[in-house]
Amino acid sequence: MVALLGACAGNPLAPVPLNSAAFELAGRMSVRSQERTFSSALRWKQGADGDEVWLNTPLGQTLAYLQDGREGATLTTAEQKQYRAQSIEALTQSAFGWRFPLAGLRYWVFGQTAPGVASSALVRDEHNRIARFTQADWQVAFEYAAPVSTRPSRLDVTGVEAQIRFVVDSLELAQP
Repeated sequence: MVALLGACAGNPLAPVPLNSAAFELAGRMSVRSQERTFSSALRWKQGADGDEVWLNTPLGQTLAYLQDGREGATLTTAEQKQYRAQSIEALTQSAFGWRFPLAGLRYWVFGQTAPGVASSALVRDEHNRIARFTQADWQVAFEYAAPVSTRPSRLDVTGVEAQIRFVVDSLELAQP
């Protein structure tokens, strides 16, 4: 069964171009939205054609598979039900009640702000790395594993409807 989901409320980061760096990320996330909480392991592949995100249980079972590309976004549940929308943000807003800010995360996981989107309240740490900022309606704070780290190991992303803690266990650039 395929369902079309409507546009999301709020101030999405779209349109944000795909990060030109193809990568694979493994990590964990927890979301607190209204009075509900959600946590999962996460695997994310970004390539020239879009994104693939797997939300998994701690034992590796897939809870949801999300794809985002030129023709929109698709969410496939563990029960093989499919939902479609124009973006991951719209899809997760409709399906889960909170937006997964994938457009911004493409850059935030590298310790950068998303290009073409106004940012404010930018603060740098003593090593001149971005420590926190606000972009669209998201407040983003970074933690780095070591003073020499150039990429954050943890992101705390707070929006109107959700607080998301995103832990990066590994981030590998794809080989050309």
